[in-house]
Amino acid sequence: MIENVTADLSPLMVDGKPATVLVTGATGYIGGRLIRELLSHDYKVRVLVRDPEKLRDYPWVDQVEIIKGDAFDAESVSSALEGVHLAYYLLHALMAVENFEEKERDLARIFAKAATDNKLKRIVYLGGMSSGGEKLSAHMSARTQTGEILRDSGVPTIELRAGVVIGSGSASFEMLRHLTERLPFMVTPKWLLNRIQPIAIRDVLRYLVGSATIDPKISGDYDIGGPDVFTYLEMMQQYALAAGLRRRVIIPLPVLTPKLASGWIGLVTPVPVTLARRLVESLKHEVVARDDSIRQLVPDAPGGLTSFQDAVKFALTRVKDFEVETRWSNARTEGTHSEPLPTDPDWAGGSLYVDHREYLSDESIAEVWARVEAIGGQNGYSTGTWLWELRGIMDRMIGGVGLRRGRRDPNHLMEGEALDFWRVEKIDRPHLLRLRAEMKLPGLAWLEFQLSTTDSGKTLLSQKAYFHPRGLFGHTYWWMVAPMHTIVFPSMARTLAGKNSRKSQNR
Repeated sequence: MIENVTADLSPLMVDGKPATVLVTGATGYIGGRLIRELLSHDYKVRVLVRDPEKLRDYPWVDQVEIIKGDAFDAESVSSALEGVHLAYYLLHALMAVENFEEKERDLARIFAKAATDNKLKRIVYLGGMSSGGEKLSAHMSARTQTGEILRDSGVPTIELRAGVVIGSGSASFEMLRHLTERLPFMVTPKWLLNRIQPIAIRDVLRYLVGSATIDPKISGDYDIGGPDVFTYLEMMQQYALAAGLRRRVIIPLPVLTPKLASGWIGLVTPVPVTLARRLVESLKHEVVARDDSIRQLVPDAPGGLTSFQDAVKFALTRVKDFEVETRWSNARTEGTHSEPLPTDPDWAGGSLYVDHREYLSDESIAEVWARVEAIGGQNGYSTGTWLWELRGIMDRMIGGVGLRRGRRDPNHLMEGEALDFWRVEKIDRPHLLRLRAEMKLPGLAWLEFQLSTTDSGKTLLSQKAYFHPRGLFGHTYWWMVAPMHTIVFPSMARTLAGKNSRKSQNR
């Protein structure tokens, strides 16, 4: 089941029942995870979204009340707040190209008035941590002003200010992840020597849920941070350590402006340039909590705050031995808040290259499965078997197992046994065969076959090759062998599907 990081916290009760809660920003990184936690406390959850269709892949979609409306529309916001006791304000205009500061303030003013008119009992707002006494970036200035507008509404407001949130899918974490994984050597802006206090997503969620029951007489802003404080440069080295990478060579230079740095980040990582620029601008100053007074209001979880190393390890579970596609399948209900969701942006969750081929066969699922289970060994792989043999020779030359292990039985496989340079990881006859690569690679690789019967009675073969690169060489390796994939993978899929197969249009 889902890891519940707030199980020991009591919910806000109204007339003997858990309160009705509105969550704005439900399709965002924090919102999607917060709702799962609130539902575990039996809160009645309502969400305000422009496009309800965007919620379809969330596992909690059938457990919440959905209000369709725009947060810039006062009538929609007021309607969403009607009958609500507690609201989580997670709205951002960060991706707006123009006037995003004014848009942020407009959102806050509209919400503050509607909250006052509807006599809301509490607002909980997640903002950004900033250093006092220094000129703030446009992004952080807007975040700070948002908190002031909400508190000035007269509705008791708890503003939680976080720095870098560590969890797969968090924009600031993904920027850290991709930079560190892809660049063993880099020149960086001088401000990477500024101190920063990251916090695990699990601890952020605990503070958000715990803030619901803070005495309504209390209203203010509180910094939230994890137990570790170090420079951004040190944080990158700590990430490399947790991810099993070599220590990075990082040289800070004073000439890299935020604009240049964000453009460079946009080239190196998949994080959108506009988002990267605003995140980078926020890192020009130290981001360290003023104090830890929030811990007097929301107690630590058993075991205390999550260390940076543990937070990173939780976030790196998208790809791990024995678990691949099932870790992030749609509408999943397992895992931790640190892992990616299928609803996260495409650039979230780290790099995972996938070569996906689908073919329809007129043969029965049993006939196609027989060929799938007989793959490798003396049976070969396809008309491109010679390329697999070449890859096996190359593997042996660098100390790998090559193809010399063959297969135990020409027609049947068992979970856990060796097959050439693969290990049989999962069998679900006649629907799934997953092989894990044991050849020498700069990363982790799997080859997976799934079979299903269509409504028309045909057999659909889905073949996927996964590769999770380790470091820059891992990415380079994938693109170096990509031309070979265009020969090997289609040939193999067609052969397994049978002579009367044809490429599926439902890829």
